[in-house]
Amino acid sequence: MTDQSHQVDFQAAAHLYKWPSLNNSRREDRAPYVVVDGTLDQCIRDFMGKPEKTRHLYEIRTKSQPPLVPDVLSPEHVIELSRLREFL
Repeated sequence: MTDQSHQVDFQAAAHLYKWPSLNNSRREDRAPYVVVDGTLDQCIRDFMGKPEKTRHLYEIRTKSQPPLVPDVLSPEHVIELSRLREFL
């Protein structure tokens, strides 16, 4: 039996954003820009392909899918969804 409240639509539209950086730190005085415009699955895969030391510069924005997917996914959230993707 599957719990429909815990289903994630990995084909939902999503955008991978990168924050401009200086010395590997986010520039909060600048706006992030889109590097991938595709599905949530594509954005997660592209994010996971980034070097671990630069992942904090990225975020994924998508339509909220409560309770597991907020509209802005932090790097930590993306990593957890990537791990859970096989089971959801």
